[in-house]
Amino acid sequence: MNRQKKLQQLFKEKSRKANAKLAPKSNKPKYISKADRLKLAAEAAPDSIETPEV
Repeated sequence: MNRQKKLQQLFKEKSRKANAKLAPKSNKPKYISKADRLKLAAEAAPDSIETPEV
């Protein structure tokens, strides 16, 4: 009985992992750290301010 239970547990665990890989990914956006957000904002800000004055 014990051997059967262990085999069933292994089978379930492997099937769960396989199903998780096949499951669709969430629509949640990738996390961007605060420092990276500040860098992106700093890079974007000078571009918009420095427009050629004719």
